[in-house]
Amino acid sequence: MSLVVHLAVLVGATLAGVLILELIAIALRRAMPQTGATLERSLITRVRGPARVIIGVTAFGIALAHLDLGTRVGHDVSHAVVIAMTFAIAWLLIRLTYVLEDVLLDRYRLDVDDNLRSRRIHTQVQVLRRVTVAAVIVVAFSVVLLSFSPVRAAGAGLLASAGLIGIFAGFAAKPVTTNLIAGIQIAITQPVRVDDVVVIDGHWGRVEEISLTYVIVRIWDQRHLVLPISYLVTTPFENWTRDSAALLGWVHLEVDYSAPVAAIRDRLHEVLRSSPEWDGVTWNLQVTGVAPSTLQLRALMSARDSSSSWNLQCKVREELISFLQAEHPYALPRIRADFDPPHEAPPHETETNSTQQTPQ
Repeated sequence: MSLVVHLAVLVGATLAGVLILELIAIALRRAMPQTGATLERSLITRVRGPARVIIGVTAFGIALAHLDLGTRVGHDVSHAVVIAMTFAIAWLLIRLTYVLEDVLLDRYRLDVDDNLRSRRIHTQVQVLRRVTVAAVIVVAFSVVLLSFSPVRAAGAGLLASAGLIGIFAGFAAKPVTTNLIAGIQIAITQPVRVDDVVVIDGHWGRVEEISLTYVIVRIWDQRHLVLPISYLVTTPFENWTRDSAALLGWVHLEVDYSAPVAAIRDRLHEVLRSSPEWDGVTWNLQVTGVAPSTLQLRALMSARDSSSSWNLQCKVREELISFLQAEHPYALPRIRADFDPPHEAPPHETETNSTQQTPQ
């Protein structure tokens, strides 16, 4: 058989395998319902690309086994098929990790009120998925390199010098290694999770993404704070949603000593009961301190999450100030001044001076 015929057979077998796969995918897509079936839809979407390559390479290899291309050419082409199949399988494994992520993240959603477990699952899945992808890529390249005879022959020499090379590589890759270890540590211990509300270096925001080497925090003004992941392991920070999304908020007010504290407390309760941001768990108003001219009041209130807590604090502050202005204006802070009367001599000093005067 001529070379042209050989190529035609190989290409035809490859295209036939890919065509059969496409027909199967179309049939499955039509048989699936329009809603639901996250696993099936994710499999078709994610695995379609690597499946094409695997089916095509398999069909190519089967056709190659029935052709006589000569020892040298046949060996080289077979080696190329092995390399292509190795990368295709690695690609398939990587896409399967995305399928698993899709299924888990669809089951544990973040757009609910109490999403503590969902945030924990999201963080673990995303970090472990990245670790798995990195491991698959390293193993795939190692297998491909070891398929070459010169590389295998040089393996003994490489292992003999691995100690010295490892020392220099360790110093050179220390920042990367530190971040990788920190990423795995955060995935296991989870001091911070995806969608956690944190205060880092004075910036309030939500954790948007956790990778193996960095963390992205979306600040309240839509800026993004990018931090090396080792920063979260070595530097203290505030996590407002570590155990629960619920928070206690407070509003500080300074009023005059004549302010009706009981009336202000009743007004606070009315505002909270009419506010959807209040979760109905905790509220209080206390005199927490005194100043030379004012009383210091603290209104305490609970909310289901940080955003609701912030909005509730602003609303309570505004409503209480409006209440004092309209109903008790005298209770607003005032500055008092006490002026001494003009100095007058004591009566006994006046009488003494008059008796000492003698007529001329």
